[in-house]
Amino acid sequence: MDGPMRSGNHAPPTRARALVRALARVVTTLVAGPVLVAGCSPASTPATPVGQAERLEVRILATEPHDPTAFTQGLELDGDRLLEGTGRSGQSRITATDRATGEVLARDDLPAPLFGEGITRAGDVVWQLTWRDGIAVVRDPDTLTELRRVTYDGEGWGICATDDALITSDGSDTLTVRDPVSFAVRSTQSVTSAGQPVTALNELECTPDGVWANRWKTDEIVRIDPDSGEVTAVVDAAPLRASLDPDADVDVLNGIAAVDGTDRFLVTGKLWPTMFEVQFVPADA
Repeated sequence: MDGPMRSGNHAPPTRARALVRALARVVTTLVAGPVLVAGCSPASTPATPVGQAERLEVRILATEPHDPTAFTQGLELDGDRLLEGTGRSGQSRITATDRATGEVLARDDLPAPLFGEGITRAGDVVWQLTWRDGIAVVRDPDTLTELRRVTYDGEGWGICATDDALITSDGSDTLTVRDPVSFAVRSTQSVTSAGQPVTALNELECTPDGVWANRWKTDEIVRIDPDSGEVTAVVDAAPLRASLDPDADVDVLNGIAAVDGTDRFLVTGKLWPTMFEVQFVPADA
């Protein structure tokens, strides 16, 4: 309707029935629609302003099975091992898996109510964030046993490591640079593209080419210059979701791990039954 119906002004019967059906659909959507929590909403159309950023798409090179119960929050290759952190209170864990055999080499579960988020290897430890608990867990890199905890302000989403720093996200348009030992904040950097803030930065992967970030609730991955905060590339990863079984009960794209010494990445999502090995190539290639 363009405006409220006034008393005495009635639509023809056929139109009235159509309006009733339309209103019913709206009510059903509002009542039965998904409840959104961090990392749990359906993907939407990518919306990053491109500006001077390079447009990229995914080229699928290989696929492999992925645990469909893993609510993936962090993904990283550590030599021949795949590290993966998952979320949800009472179900959060971190695992190390042999890339060649799929054997789980180490695992540690976060006690409830901690809600696990991003993970990364940094020097001789592994870091694991929590969402709203304000706790970062420092772990032994081989056994994943907890060594100590540090506290921080705000939310924890993604984390990755450079040679001399940690970089974290909190779901906003801000990246935070931290000391790799104390976790103290060194600086922050706003992320922009075409002069506009790029929000919903989630799982991170640090590479020599920049920081790659999944954007929550989208099928986008962006590459960020960590010094300027400018988005230098936008990846349309929608074909990955489109290739999944349409009946699969999957959640958002999340999880990106660079394959050392190559231009390849492992990419998956929350509750996805498949992990993809991909290249990011120019969209017009």
